[in-house]
Amino acid sequence: MWLYQTQWFAGRNRNASGKFSLMMDVTIDEFVRHLDDERGLAANTLAAYRSDLLQFEEFVRGSRYQGWDVPPKLVREFMSDLVHREYRQASQARKLAAVKALYKYLKLNNKVVNDPTTGLGGAPVAKRRPQVISTSDVERLLEEAADPSTPEEMRDRAMLETLYATGLRVSELVALDLEAVDAGFQRVTLGRATSRSRTVPLNERAGEALRVYIDDGRTKLLRQADEPAVFLNHRGKRLTRQGFWLIVKAYASRARIEKTITPHTLRHSFATHRLQGEGNVREIQELLGHASSSTTKVYAELAREAREGV
Repeated sequence: MWLYQTQWFAGRNRNASGKFSLMMDVTIDEFVRHLDDERGLAANTLAAYRSDLLQFEEFVRGSRYQGWDVPPKLVREFMSDLVHREYRQASQARKLAAVKALYKYLKLNNKVVNDPTTGLGGAPVAKRRPQVISTSDVERLLEEAADPSTPEEMRDRAMLETLYATGLRVSELVALDLEAVDAGFQRVTLGRATSRSRTVPLNERAGEALRVYIDDGRTKLLRQADEPAVFLNHRGKRLTRQGFWLIVKAYASRARIEKTITPHTLRHSFATHRLQGEGNVREIQELLGHASSSTTKVYAELAREAREGV
């Protein structure tokens, strides 16, 4: 029984079908992108998910099964092998949580017939509530970027104002191209060539910050005329997620905000603050690009607690 379990990590099963091998790799990539879009996890957390799932994939491909449709017995053997290889309990729990999350995603998207992790014991994984900062903290953060004097500061102001005004995912913000911004700086359109395209309005502050940056700051950062990205780094290339995370961290420190803030904190805060005002769940769902309103309703609960001073 343990023959393949002692050999699986040495390399991929050479007899495994190339078709199934590619399919499983693509599925992991899709799932990690899903986590990035919906939960805005840190880069190192996404990397841990990918590593854990590739490890499980190797184990599956070292067995007689092809693809993700495997019996519960195989998942239990995978966990037993982790014990046999003396992984720490925390690592075992993390890997099991990753496998469970993957199968939940696969089952919801009809990519497997059965979920082999159903009823499987393990360390419970608590659902984390979205991290939100107060409106006064948001204002302090934006105020730190309100008087830019360099192209980089113009970019920073435009990114912070746009993120809080729209609730974009950080991946969507850094992926913005010039064609996504309307000529009047009143809205941005995401996913133009896809079925999930959506248009998000900009408030006056964000629109003005974008206009100043694109008309002035961006032209000074630009190195190649055909560069489509809106937000550029000092080399004239598209700013990365990691680069923007460092920008947010720096402004939060300057504003003396005690809570840990990530770019996704502004997305969470946008949704919660809108629902504290006159926004409704359906409207916020559309603005955030959530496939299900259940994902959005957590912000309604946070907004209710804020109103009641809980």
